[in-house]
Amino acid sequence: MIILRRLLQDRGAVIALTIIVLYVVLGFGAPFVTVYDPNYIDTANKYSGISLQHFLGTDHLGRDILTRLIYAIRPSLLYVFVALFISVLIGAILGFVSGYFRGYIDAIIMRMCDVMLAFPSYVVTLALIALFGMGAENIIMAFILTRWAWFCRVIRTSVMQYTASDHVKFAKTIGMSDLKIIRRHIMPLTLGDIAIISSSSMCSMILQISGFSFLGLGVKAPTAEWGMMLNEARKVMFTHPEMMFAPGIAIVIIVMAFNFLSDALQIAIDPRISSKEKLRSVKKGLVQS
Repeated sequence: MIILRRLLQDRGAVIALTIIVLYVVLGFGAPFVTVYDPNYIDTANKYSGISLQHFLGTDHLGRDILTRLIYAIRPSLLYVFVALFISVLIGAILGFVSGYFRGYIDAIIMRMCDVMLAFPSYVVTLALIALFGMGAENIIMAFILTRWAWFCRVIRTSVMQYTASDHVKFAKTIGMSDLKIIRRHIMPLTLGDIAIISSSSMCSMILQISGFSFLGLGVKAPTAEWGMMLNEARKVMFTHPEMMFAPGIAIVIIVMAFNFLSDALQIAIDPRISSKEKLRSVKKGLVQS
C-alpha cells in the first residue's frame, strides 16, 4: 500500500497508468466503442479524409482507421499481457525454488536458463514461424519460451538477496515451513522487483510483435494490428503519409507509458533513487540547491 501511495503521488505515473487502463478498456470494449466493423471493405470510400463519420479517415480498402486502431489493441497489447503473465508466472515459480533452496535444484534450473538464453528471441520466433506458419500465437509462444528464463534469473537473484536477511533466518530458526516463509517474508519483498521488470519488458514485447507484423511475419491479414497497419500504410507512405501516423503514435504512446511506469515504480519502491539523482544533478550544476 505504501508503494501504491507513493506511485499515485507521482504525476507521471498517474498519467501512465491512466493511458494503460484506457488502452485496456478500449481493447476489451472495442465492439461497444465503435459501430464499424474493422474488416468491412468499402472501396468507394477509400482514402477518405477526417470527417464526422470517420474521425481518422479510411485506409486503402475504405476501412475505418480509428476502428482498426482500437481493435488492434487486442493482438498488439492484450496478447502481450497474456504472454507476459505466463512468462512471469513460470519464471517466478522456478526463480523462487532456485533462489530459496539452492543446491543441485538451483544448478539444474540455471543450466536450463542458460540453454534457453543461448537462443536469441528473434531466432526462436523465426524458427516457430518456419515450423508452424505465421500468426500471433507463434510469436506469443516464442515470447514465453525466451522470456521465462530471463525472469527466472532476475527473480532468483532477488530471492537470494532476501533469503539472507535476518527476519528470514529467524523464521527458519523458529521452525516456520519453507512455503510459509516464501509466502509471508520473501514474496511481498520481491513483488516490487517483479513489477519493475514486467513493466519494462512490456515495451520490448510490444515493439517486437509490432515489428514482426510490419515484416509480414506476425498477425495474419485482415486482422487489425498496429504493425500490420504500418505495413499496409508503407505502400502509400508518399501519397498518403497520414495513414502511418495513427498506428505509429499509438505504439509510441503505450511504450512511453510503460517506460514512465517502470521508472516511477523504481522510485516508489526505493525513494532514495530519486534523492541520489537529484544530488547528482546538484553536483553537476544542473539543479539549484
